[in-house]
Amino acid sequence: MGQQRAMGRRGFLRLLGAAGAAPLVVPATALGRSGSMSPTDRILAASVGAQNRGKDLINGVIRHKDVMLLAVCDVDEKIRAQRVGECNKSYEEQERGKNIASGINDFCEVMERTDIDVVLIATPDQHHAHMAIAAMRTGKDVYCEKPMTLTIAEGRAMAETAARYKRVFQVGSQRRSEEKVRRSCEAVRNGRIGKLLRVEVGVGMRPAKPMPDVAEPVPKELDYELWLGPAPWAPYSKNRCHYNFRFVRDYSGGEMTNFGAHFFDVAQWGIGADDTGPVEIVGKGEFFDGLWNTFSKLDLTYRYANGVVMTGTHKFAGCKFIGTEGWVDADRLVGEPMSAITAPLGANDVHLFQPRGGHMGNFIECVRTRGRTAATVEIGHRSATVCHLGNIAMTLERKLRWDPKAEEFPGDAEANRMRHRPYREPYTL
Repeated sequence: MGQQRAMGRRGFLRLLGAAGAAPLVVPATALGRSGSMSPTDRILAASVGAQNRGKDLINGVIRHKDVMLLAVCDVDEKIRAQRVGECNKSYEEQERGKNIASGINDFCEVMERTDIDVVLIATPDQHHAHMAIAAMRTGKDVYCEKPMTLTIAEGRAMAETAARYKRVFQVGSQRRSEEKVRRSCEAVRNGRIGKLLRVEVGVGMRPAKPMPDVAEPVPKELDYELWLGPAPWAPYSKNRCHYNFRFVRDYSGGEMTNFGAHFFDVAQWGIGADDTGPVEIVGKGEFFDGLWNTFSKLDLTYRYANGVVMTGTHKFAGCKFIGTEGWVDADRLVGEPMSAITAPLGANDVHLFQPRGGHMGNFIECVRTRGRTAATVEIGHRSATVCHLGNIAMTLERKLRWDPKAEEFPGDAEANRMRHRPYREPYTL
């Protein structure tokens, strides 16, 4: 990173970190308006992170007639150029214009732009919080991939920022927009399997083998300093970056936060804990020495204040609710009795939130109406917190008490320190 750009980034990030009452810039669609957007207004978007899920998000918006993707931001020049080319080819085929999307290396340039209404974030986890907060403080709505955070403290900061700046926020927990999951959770919430006793959650097992930490030359197309961002400096390795970041603790929480962000989220929905969490956690886990050091095997038990016990394991993937009179498998839409799932809901039953147009469609609609998204920032924070609590419990290898209202471990200084991690300068939370 050149000195001039480093100083610009440092100044921009510190300005965002300072207290302020108003956004630094105002996006185009907010000018001269208050409340919801006009149906004729086009939503102008930027993507940050363009590989894997980033590519999926880009593909989800470039054919949406209400959205125009103006910028593709990625620190890998090859990936960035490829996505820009794909976007512009699609726009030409749709006869919507030529050279619509442009490539950007540094996310700060996205935040400084006044013609961007929404930001789609699909970076490694260590970037989610500081990028989402920067976007919201500069007047942009946010779609952020799961897991929403790397730490518990980041989630609360993101929720407070969304509330303060009145931003629309959608977490990429797509199961919240799936009919089979909603119907399963409605069966549980309406007592159709009796009193809920237990929830079994599986996240699968990866990595399956150790990976040596071998330093390699940084590819010329990769801005590695920007890729690391607020994480501690470490030598480059191809097995550290792109998809593999999920298995390195400095950047993610392993399958516990990868698939766990989906399946523990479903559990929270069925339990009715979208604004709370467990009160006790105990667990043990196994991990490999070397570069990939997240827990690959896990055995967790959570207890909620209402007496519900939730277990977490690596032995399967999914979420199953077990009650006094039956059970429901939320990912396979099967249960006993099947009528718990198939019988229609009554007028006085619990009807869970049912978005329209799929997960991305729901987000776009809410950008217009300023309505509630399927997976709000608070929902994303609480579900990610369950995952982080499991990782903390396995790390400390002892039973932990958790106060979901205060969001702290009562009287446990060691555990409380693990609610956040220091950022590498000049990044701030």
